[in-house]
Amino acid sequence: MIAEGQTAPDFTLPRDGGGTVALTELLPKTVVLYFYPKDDTPGCTTEALDFTRLKADFEAAGAVVVGISKDSVAKHDKFCKKHGLGVILASDEDGDTCERYGTWVEKSMYGKTYMGIERTTVLIGGDGIVRRIWPKVKVKGHAEDVLDAVRAG
Repeated sequence: MIAEGQTAPDFTLPRDGGGTVALTELLPKTVVLYFYPKDDTPGCTTEALDFTRLKADFEAAGAVVVGISKDSVAKHDKFCKKHGLGVILASDEDGDTCERYGTWVEKSMYGKTYMGIERTTVLIGGDGIVRRIWPKVKVKGHAEDVLDAVRAG
């Protein structure tokens, strides 16, 4: 798991709409990475819609928002189109970026354990240093909390 104060691991991932997104290309903007389990599920849809609703506010504060899951680019494109999403969605199908950020974890439901993405948000300063980490995110009000942290510097 990464920690606040560390250099954020670089990544280059395929993204919705074609092309790639790379951390080094986003800097020196502030970068909000939010890791989420699966496209088009209730919590993930709400989170994506909340970040989309606040996109202009994040941009005004000098930040860019990127959602990362293991879903394919094709699934991301369908998810974006269905819900009118406006944030970048990156596809980490092999899970390498999730592993390096510590969000690929053992989870349990109904007594069964399995591996999955823990909903986590990472705030990266324009210098590439991790400023804040929100583990085990509860979706309601989360995008607003992250925006407050971006504005606070």
